[in-house]
Amino acid sequence: MRDHASVLHLDLDAFFAAVEQRDKPSLQGKPVVVGGVGGRGVVSTASYEARRYGVRSAMSTREARSRCPHAAFLGGRFHAYRAASTAVMTVLRSVSPLVEPLSLDEAFVDLEQAGLPDLEVPTVSAFAETLRARVSEVTGGLTASVGVGTSKFIAKVASDLDKPDGLVVVAPGTEQDLLRPMHVTVIPGVGPATAERLRRAGIHTVADLESVDADELVRLLGKAQGAGLFQLARALDDRPVVPEREAKSVSVEGTYDTDLTDRRLMEGLLTRQAGEVAARLRKSGLSGRTVSIKVRLHDFTTLSRSTTLASPTDSAATVARLARSLLTDLLASADASGGIRLLGVGVSGLADWIQEDLFGETAEEEPELPEIAVPHHSRRTWSPGMDVVHTALGRGWVWGSGRGVVTVRFETAETPAGPVRSFAVDDPELSAWHPAEPDDPAQPAEPAESAQPAEPAEPADSAEPAEPADSAQPAQPPG
Repeated sequence: MRDHASVLHLDLDAFFAAVEQRDKPSLQGKPVVVGGVGGRGVVSTASYEARRYGVRSAMSTREARSRCPHAAFLGGRFHAYRAASTAVMTVLRSVSPLVEPLSLDEAFVDLEQAGLPDLEVPTVSAFAETLRARVSEVTGGLTASVGVGTSKFIAKVASDLDKPDGLVVVAPGTEQDLLRPMHVTVIPGVGPATAERLRRAGIHTVADLESVDADELVRLLGKAQGAGLFQLARALDDRPVVPEREAKSVSVEGTYDTDLTDRRLMEGLLTRQAGEVAARLRKSGLSGRTVSIKVRLHDFTTLSRSTTLASPTDSAATVARLARSLLTDLLASADASGGIRLLGVGVSGLADWIQEDLFGETAEEEPELPEIAVPHHSRRTWSPGMDVVHTALGRGWVWGSGRGVVTVRFETAETPAGPVRSFAVDDPELSAWHPAEPDDPAQPAEPAESAQPAEPAEPADSAEPAEPADSAQPAQPPG
């Protein structure tokens, strides 16, 4: 813990939903839910208007619709989120060389390297207010909540205290007074299972936790977690702000509205996913040694298998071959007769070289990606919220689709709320709109670490919504 409040945590408010409201004037001030829109979708982010109805991150889309049926339910537009995130991170890096992004919408900033005249509370408060104003300016009006404290832990806690669009600076020496009344789940790593174990021991608040000695916490929770909670309950956190966070894995997964039982279809889907993973590895100049698959059965049982190569690879053929082999092993040892609802492929143990580069070996021939006949209602052509352009009417976004018709509202962030028109899904004058590729080749169009947590286990506003890769149903037009 530092002597001054010099660690800043910035968190963009309801990020995905806020970007959608910014870019779609007709949705401003209305409930917006971003995430999977199909029958098995999961909420990634809900606007504050939707949260008033009890909609939360990680909630099933089905439940969210029952709580707030008049909300706009939209799929993710990753290009828009990346662009806003890049603008914010550029601002943060312009004020300090030590910026640690945690996700697209939040980051730590080390103010000791920001060139401030001093690190007293009035100085850092004024700096943080100016920073928030700059973030709003470069993002076209998005708001951010900011916390400043003597450690990363305190700064992150502070940024949650006055949401949305708030600023809290925790003065040195007041950290424990702030924490003691709070529930133990405010501490990182205390999820539902740990909280329940602590509850059974009569520990509910941080003050309760602080009263327990280290040996007892280790007995309750194990050495690593017990020792960590003992420190954090006393606001002791000396973790530095680390400017580079390396991707640990690259993965792709899809959730399916119809449970998969055809093994050849599953192998084809894994081959396709392996091709996408390999393409992302190559785009980021990476390779990996460990190939893994993830399988979720019809009853939500989640299984995984992995294998490790002697040297790293970025070959789609190699990743696909190993993924199919792992599927064979898994199906031989697990009862998947009821069907599979989710499949995924990942590569970890990342490196920036491949064996073939060093020894001049010939890589496996890359196979063509197979044609896959996924059931028609498991694949979506026009996802709600996606950007489109009409040759005569200009740019707009998909309001809804189904029964051979796609409905579009013609408006953008630069234009007022526009008219709504319907077209045949195969209308040649209507097409998806894509932004220009970044000029800087060092700035990839896709993030290096790109997982699609279609059904996250823990709520997390910063988790990316599942991309419409292999799963979705046309949504009703947002209200």
